[in-house]
Amino acid sequence: MKRVLVTGANKGIGLAIATAILEEHADTHVLLGARDPELGHQAIQGLAASHPDWADRVSAVELDVSSDESVERAARQVRERFGRSPAPLHGLVNNAGISRGELKAVLDVNCLGVRRVCEAFLPLLNESSGRIVNITSAAGPNFVSRCSPQRQRFFLDRQIKWPDLQALMKECLALEPDAFAARGLGDGEAYGLSKACTNSYTMLLAREHPSLRINACTPGFIETDMTRALAQSQGKTPAEMGMKPPAAGARAALFLLFGDPDGNGRYYGSDAQRSPLDRYRSPGEPPYAGE
Repeated sequence: MKRVLVTGANKGIGLAIATAILEEHADTHVLLGARDPELGHQAIQGLAASHPDWADRVSAVELDVSSDESVERAARQVRERFGRSPAPLHGLVNNAGISRGELKAVLDVNCLGVRRVCEAFLPLLNESSGRIVNITSAAGPNFVSRCSPQRQRFFLDRQIKWPDLQALMKECLALEPDAFAARGLGDGEAYGLSKACTNSYTMLLAREHPSLRINACTPGFIETDMTRALAQSQGKTPAEMGMKPPAAGARAALFLLFGDPDGNGRYYGSDAQRSPLDRYRSPGEPPYAGE
């Protein structure tokens, strides 16, 4: 039985990814990560109510990606339950994220949180076939497209190192909101910046662990708690805004977990096709073929 941990999986895209795994891969057990354990158990009850045969293939893991202690405790619990040898995990999906808030909080969850989880769970992944999927967003490439050429080269550098990203985030946290443009960082939009940083982290992590399949993807423009407010603010329904249901957001993640992606440390569109890191590629357009 393969095991896949999905963070932020009690609702939205995370729950859709967990559901798709259970539907399409009968040999896989889902570890459903949730910050609130009660919400995690409620999600499992909902899955089991609609599919009683899934009850033995899904279990909850309390996991707050913004907390070192919570992440370390979750990794310890998985290790104690399933052992170290053979490696207990086939895959890790870093889905938990936030779209609004102060820059520090957004970076802490969307980029540093991904790193916390990867660092804690890497020793539990199968060394020869393990997969890591980082759920990012088209907001990342869109952010990079608005940066200066020098900053674009930074985000595209496949030899980037973690101290480089740390230095960039520290620089950004020290800037006033109106100072980003002068530093070549567009409008400094927090969500896009955090996702651009996570795409870069995906590249460096893949370089450091070449035996694993480590990639990032956007789920697409999906109706979730994060995006629903945008439609309400404009007096439209999610459908009128072009949002798709959460199930549509699982496609790329499932491909990267179980399919045969081209290369490593890359970014994929919601249609499961390679996409560039410095500009938007619409679903259905030819796949990106660059480095």
